[in-house]
Amino acid sequence: MKKHTSRRLFLKKAVLGSAAVTSAPLILTSSYEQKILLSKKYEIGQYSANEQIQLGLIGAGIQGIYDTKAALTVDGVKLVAACDLYSGRLDRAKELWGNDIYVTRDYRELLNRKDIDAVIVATPDHWHKKITIDAFKAGISVYCEKPMVQRYEDGQDIIAAHQTSGKICQIGSQGLSSLGNEKAKQLYRDGAIGEMVLLDMYNDRYSAEGAWQYPIPPDANQDTIDFETFLGMAPKVPFDPTRFFRWRNYQDYGTGVAGDLFVHAFSTLNFILDSNGPNRALSTGGLRYWKDGRDVPDVTLTFYDYPKTPTHAAFNASFRVNFIAGGGGGGGFKMVGTEGVMEVGENSVKLTRSKLDMVPDEYSMIAYTEATQKKISEAYALKNLEPRSSELKTGETTWEAPRDYKGGHHDHFYNFFQAIRGKGQIIEDPTFGLRAAGAALLANTSYYEEKPVNWDPNTMKLI
Repeated sequence: MKKHTSRRLFLKKAVLGSAAVTSAPLILTSSYEQKILLSKKYEIGQYSANEQIQLGLIGAGIQGIYDTKAALTVDGVKLVAACDLYSGRLDRAKELWGNDIYVTRDYRELLNRKDIDAVIVATPDHWHKKITIDAFKAGISVYCEKPMVQRYEDGQDIIAAHQTSGKICQIGSQGLSSLGNEKAKQLYRDGAIGEMVLLDMYNDRYSAEGAWQYPIPPDANQDTIDFETFLGMAPKVPFDPTRFFRWRNYQDYGTGVAGDLFVHAFSTLNFILDSNGPNRALSTGGLRYWKDGRDVPDVTLTFYDYPKTPTHAAFNASFRVNFIAGGGGGGGFKMVGTEGVMEVGENSVKLTRSKLDMVPDEYSMIAYTEATQKKISEAYALKNLEPRSSELKTGETTWEAPRDYKGGHHDHFYNFFQAIRGKGQIIEDPTFGLRAAGAALLANTSYYEEKPVNWDPNTMKLI
C-alpha cells in the first residue's frame, strides 16, 4: 500500500511540476517534457589553524592526486604529508602543494606522525587492506580508494579493524555522494520507475590512456622506484617499470575492469535501491586488442542476478566494458523499471515514462477477418486498459546540477570530513564497500573459472 501511495504522489508531482515549469498551455492534455535544477546545502565553516583536518596522502599517483585535489576543495582541510614509492611523484606533490609538506617512501613513517587526522589510501589494490588496517591501528581515519579489497576475504578483516578502531572510514567510489545519485534514490523511492526490471551499464573507451597504457617516466629505475615494496605479498618478479606504472593490467596487483569500473556502478545501484547486491554472476570477454603483456581482458560482459528484497523486485543487471570501441568513447547507466527508465549520472538524472500499449494493433490483428477484428477491438474497449489518464503520466524530466556544482568527488569528501567532525554519517562504510567490491569481483571469478558463481550479499561470502 505504501509503495502504491508513493507512486500516486509521484505521478501527481510529475504533472504539477510540468505545469509549473513549462509554458505549454495544454500540458494536462499531453505528455510532459521538463528540466529542473538540482541543489544541495553545504555547511559553510570558518576554521582556525587548530581546527583544520590534517590530511596525509598514501599513493600519489593519478587517482591519489585527483583525490587530494577534491579533498582540498572542502573547507577546513590541509594536506601535510605525502607518500609514494616513486620519488618523482614526491617531487610532484611538492610542486602541487608546497615544499613544506612532509614526503616519504615509507607509509609507516607517515602514520607515525602525530599531526595526521586522516589519510587517503590510493595505492594499487593489493595494498589496500594492509595500509588501511595499519592506519586504523594508528588512530587515523581512512578514505580508501575503491575497490576496497583485491580479494573477498580481505574485506572482513577491514570491517573488523574499523569497528575496533572507532575511526571514520569512507570507501572512495567518488561519484556516490553526487547530486545525481541522491535524486535518483529519491525518485526510485517515490515509485518513479515502478518495479525494477533491468540495469544496463556500459563503458566504451577508445584510447591508449583509457586502456591503462599510462606513460612511463624516463627516470624510472631501481633508484627512483622502491619496486620490492611495491610487490608486497605479490609474486616476486624482476624489476619492471611497466608493472609499476601500469599495475591495473595485472591480476597480481589490480582487479581489472571489474574492480576499476564495475565497482562504481554497484556502489550507485546499491545506494539507489538500498540493496545488498546481487547473488549470481556470469562473465565472458577476452583480450582482443591491448596485447601488451597484461593478463586481464580488455572486453568484458557480465550478467548479474539480483534477488527479490523488501526494497526491490528480482531483476537482472548487464555490465559491459570495451577498451577498443571503434565508434569512440561513451558510457551509460540506465535503470529500467515497469513504469519508467532513469538514466543516472553524477550531474543529472533523466526520467522517461512511456505509455504501455495494452491494446492489440494491426500487426497481431492481420490474421483475423474484418468482422473478428471488430469484435476483438470492441472487447478490449470495454476493458478500458488504456484510459486517457494514462497519457497524462508519460513524458520526460531531466534534473541537472547547476553550473557551479563542485561535483560528486567533492561531495564524497565533504561527507567524509563532516563525519570526522561528528556532523553526519558516512555514506560508504567498509560493509557497503565490501558489498560493492564483492559484487564486482564476481566478474573476475566467473571469467577465469569459466562458470557462473554464486554470492551471498548479506554475509558477503562466495557460496
